[in-house]
Amino acid sequence: MVSGLINANPVVYEKKERRTRSSPGDVDEYAVEQIDQLEIFDHIRDIKDPEHPYSLEELKVITEDAVEVDDNRSYVRVTFTPTVEHCSMATVIGLCLRVKLMRSLPPRYKVDIRVAPGTHATEAAVNKQLNDKERVAAALENPNLVDMVDECLAPSYE
Repeated sequence: MVSGLINANPVVYEKKERRTRSSPGDVDEYAVEQIDQLEIFDHIRDIKDPEHPYSLEELKVITEDAVEVDDNRSYVRVTFTPTVEHCSMATVIGLCLRVKLMRSLPPRYKVDIRVAPGTHATEAAVNKQLNDKERVAAALENPNLVDMVDECLAPSYE
């Protein structure tokens, strides 16, 4: 993906087994379906790291516990942990998370993407960049960056 690796030997963890979502048989198909932590995690768990051939889940960049959802307020927060504190790909990872959720969730949702406190050297700057609509829009006008994001979001058929 990227030459000159920042973290040449990341720790790779085993992926959690996917849990099946249970749904009662007498559900109104036209009713609004609640969006929960598990659903959000399922949307983002397979995003590939821009630097390694592993998913963000396998690198523990994201965990189910780092996803917060308030469906009543249409609010989602994902907190991610870069593999190293000087990770130059933190903004790309955050952008991938934001784009995936923008494509997956109804537009009424406010999505907040954050670097876990104390896990990145420029945490405040990364958080500001990832949650500024104008900066995100400008980033998504850059064809090279969009290609990198799309590559990270492309499904892997393992």
